[in-house]
Amino acid sequence: MSDITVGSSGGSRGSAAFKLIFFSFLGIFFFFVPVTIGGKSTILLDHAATAIAVQLRPVALTFVCLLIAYGALSPFVRGTWNKNLTESIFSVLRVLGLVLTGMYLAGVGPELLFTPDMLPFLFDKLVLSVGLIVPIGALALAFLIGYGLLEFTGVIVQPVMRPIWRTPGWSAIDAVASFVGSYSLALLITDRVYREGKYTAREAAIIATGFSTVSATFMIIVAKTLNLMEAWNLYFWTTLVITFIVSAIAARLWPLAQMDHPETRDTPLPEGKSRLATAINVGLEQAEKAPHILPMLRATFIDGLRMASMILPSIMAVGLLGLLASKYTPLFDVLGLALYPFTWLAQLSEPMLAAKSMASGLAEMFLPAILLKDADVALKFVAAVVSVSQVLFLSASIPCVLATSIPLKFRDLIVIWYIRTALSILLTAPVALWAVSNGWLQ
Repeated sequence: MSDITVGSSGGSRGSAAFKLIFFSFLGIFFFFVPVTIGGKSTILLDHAATAIAVQLRPVALTFVCLLIAYGALSPFVRGTWNKNLTESIFSVLRVLGLVLTGMYLAGVGPELLFTPDMLPFLFDKLVLSVGLIVPIGALALAFLIGYGLLEFTGVIVQPVMRPIWRTPGWSAIDAVASFVGSYSLALLITDRVYREGKYTAREAAIIATGFSTVSATFMIIVAKTLNLMEAWNLYFWTTLVITFIVSAIAARLWPLAQMDHPETRDTPLPEGKSRLATAINVGLEQAEKAPHILPMLRATFIDGLRMASMILPSIMAVGLLGLLASKYTPLFDVLGLALYPFTWLAQLSEPMLAAKSMASGLAEMFLPAILLKDADVALKFVAAVVSVSQVLFLSASIPCVLATSIPLKFRDLIVIWYIRTALSILLTAPVALWAVSNGWLQ
């Protein structure tokens, strides 16, 4: 450790070290350590959201409805609803989500919308949970990403980035931030770095389609929907590993492999510095310059509110349309045929149902979890992982990617979605079957 830089102020460096260790520990504790309360073992974020939903239901309903109203109406107030076709379509869908929320709470509308697996499930089990856990999770995320842990991790994993994912070493921070944070914010970061010339078109596309998935807080919702919270750590780390493996494979396949990619080089480590020492220094520098905890919590909480407000009405609208299409049209049956060979090879129970449900993830990443909530535990686990590792879905991430400067066409994104979904099914199924046979999943 002799090559770790000592700052000009020992007190300042000591304070930075304290923040790096203490706040990172809090972030890890909030996200990854199960705690038993009232006979239920789950992470603290889940306990908090459940307590608010049950004990303060009127407050929770009001809070979620305000988020939905803001998400639906703000594009029209700001005048951004018609800046392009994609934004116009999803602005209208969010308004539909607001209308559907009002209909459900007022008990007005066609009877088929009020069957237990339609609006009641979408609002009570999904929207209410997302509306609470994303802002709460955003608060906890400040500890995980704001005080140096992210930067420390980024430097440590730099040596594997180019040989495995074909991206420069400095993209490690971007990749990790994309996975644990907001995909919309991560795409903005990737787009900005690409426009500055620090990423080639291929590198930016690999990061945008390979790492910019839903955050850990959304994964909690998926796990709750499928009753997998008792296996949360197995689910989270399996999803992270599968997502990164699939990204490494997809980077070597068309269309990503054929994109423009002039020769680039990584930034070398400082002369005479070990990687660990450099990682510690980078983490300490981030902790040293990070704002005080209250402004940091305020900023991440506002980001969480903004993100939830955009997602909630989309879930109501796109989620309902997807459920109706699944129940009353052959749309996902047709799409499922393209995935059936992989669900059959993976030896999943009910391979056609599995393929149809996985295909619905193209519309909205939550749909596979909704459609397979009563399946056997191995299939539920595969659905939970695939819904995240697919990365791309029409209700949010695909429009976000198309809004960037990264030269990806809609056709490219559909092909990448198909490749990622097929690979995720094949890679996750053995893990699920092994976990069931060894008692990890029950």
